Amino acid sequence: MSIKELFTKVDWMPKSLELFLSSLKKRKLNFNFLLRDLFAGSTVGIVALPLAMAFAIASGVSPEKGIFTAIVGGLIISVLSGSRYQIGGPTGAFVIIILGVVSRHGYSGLVAATLLAGVFLIIFGLLKVGTYIKYIPYPVTAGFTAGIGFLIFTTQIKDFFGLTIPQVRTDMAGMWINYLKNFLSFSPYAIAIGLGTVLLIFIIRKTYPKIPAQFVAVGISCCLVYFLDLHVATIGSKFGGIPSVLPYLSLPKMSFEVFRLVLPDALTIAFLAGIESLLCAVVADGMTGDKHHSNTELIAQGVGNIGSAFFGGIPVTGAIARTATSIKAGAKSPFAGVVHALILILFIAFFAPVASYIPLASLAGVLIIVAWDMSELHVFARMFKAPKSDLAVLLITFLLTVFADLTVAVQFGMVLASVLFMKRMSDVTKMSRRTALMSDPEIQQGDLDPNATSKRIIPKGVEVYEINGPFFFGVADKFNDEFVRSSMTPTILILRMRHVPAIDATGMFLLESFVLKAQKRGTTVILSELSRLPKAFIKKMGFYNIVGKENILDNFDDALVRANKIRVLKNA
Repeated sequence: MSIKELFTKVDWMPKSLELFLSSLKKRKLNFNFLLRDLFAGSTVGIVALPLAMAFAIASGVSPEKGIFTAIVGGLIISVLSGSRYQIGGPTGAFVIIILGVVSRHGYSGLVAATLLAGVFLIIFGLLKVGTYIKYIPYPVTAGFTAGIGFLIFTTQIKDFFGLTIPQVRTDMAGMWINYLKNFLSFSPYAIAIGLGTVLLIFIIRKTYPKIPAQFVAVGISCCLVYFLDLHVATIGSKFGGIPSVLPYLSLPKMSFEVFRLVLPDALTIAFLAGIESLLCAVVADGMTGDKHHSNTELIAQGVGNIGSAFFGGIPVTGAIARTATSIKAGAKSPFAGVVHALILILFIAFFAPVASYIPLASLAGVLIIVAWDMSELHVFARMFKAPKSDLAVLLITFLLTVFADLTVAVQFGMVLASVLFMKRMSDVTKMSRRTALMSDPEIQQGDLDPNATSKRIIPKGVEVYEINGPFFFGVADKFNDEFVRSSMTPTILILRMRHVPAIDATGMFLLESFVLKAQKRGTTVILSELSRLPKAFIKKMGFYNIVGKENILDNFDDALVRANKIRVLKNA
């Protein structure tokens, strides 16, 4: 068995390995691609530097942990990713959840949560969950993404305005109360640097989009602080600078109790990492015409998070903005992501002392831009024109993210979206009733289907219910209620199910309950034209024994013949 066949068999083929095997087969290495990757990786490495530090600081940890995450997690993800363009690193989606974990359990708790999240992601990949994550409703992702954006904006007010706040609060209302109480402690220099950073990023984006705007803005603010000796809070004054040491293997002491406490947070991190990384891969596919391997991507994200935890980092995932930057800069393979990590290593090794002069107000300005991008206010506003149920999911998820907890928001949003999905499935599925007493001309009007129920003669005492759509529990329950309310009890009831693509377990058990009730009322139930999957399912579940194998027929005309025989026998 070849290497390619081995990886294909377990459904895990990293794009880097796929490209390497392709090069071996062609016996040719494309140096033009490598040069493009070198330039693209250098560009995205420069872009990633201020973002990695800003995300780490906003998450309540020291700035070098963000850089370590981008180096270790980014390197692993690039090598193992299911997308040839994926750039991994810390992102805004994790800021609030990390801040909460660190405040409750310390950095060791965060490491435990990151390790667990990595294990969960690998399990998700092996179970091929990546195929289904794309079905998560948009209102859920839009709701908590906008909520995270608002939370990031709120947490940056202090550094952006240079406020002096003696007592730090982490709840939304408490933070804003603190800001208002202490607003007169603002620093004019901090405000100038923060506003200048925001404006400069917007201007560069609009006029020179290929220039790394965040790096330029932070670099200029750093130079201003150094040469003008501005009295503002910097990385040096708050954290003592960034150590000139590369990431090294270290693992804080943890216990089973810590893993138990951080389990909900780990699930949330895994969930967010899975969504964001796959969304990033989809965006990359759209920009390049490539096709990613979703389950391979989840495994890569899992290994990346475990590696980041072991080397002093924080949770890592695919970064959409950095991936898009890499593609626009000419990236052609995962080598660009490797170069991006090497650029960050060079910075730590040779330029770490420079980071001491980076003002926190400038990094706050970078994160305010990130918050603006995440919130997507124009999309949020458009959702007010969507169905009320979708709007409700969006607003509830958003409000829970902002005022409660991101874990609660994601879980509740998914449950609410699932309930609405089931209701919609119930609404989509239609039922029509036909008896011998109904007027044929009325039913036949406009009916072009030659096999329609209206084109058949229904014997007296027989009722036909035709179901169109999935037969889930909501539909089965609605059908059961309609039959119970019926003033007449038919001798035979035919369920015509030619347009039922699926039956779930709950629907099957409610159907079973309905058949038993009908039999008690003296009604024989006949099932007609079950498609292959529903038929195999109810047979496997033992439903044949309840309704009777002779009462499950593949043809509607045969069902009518069977109904006539039963009617004659009952009237004899």
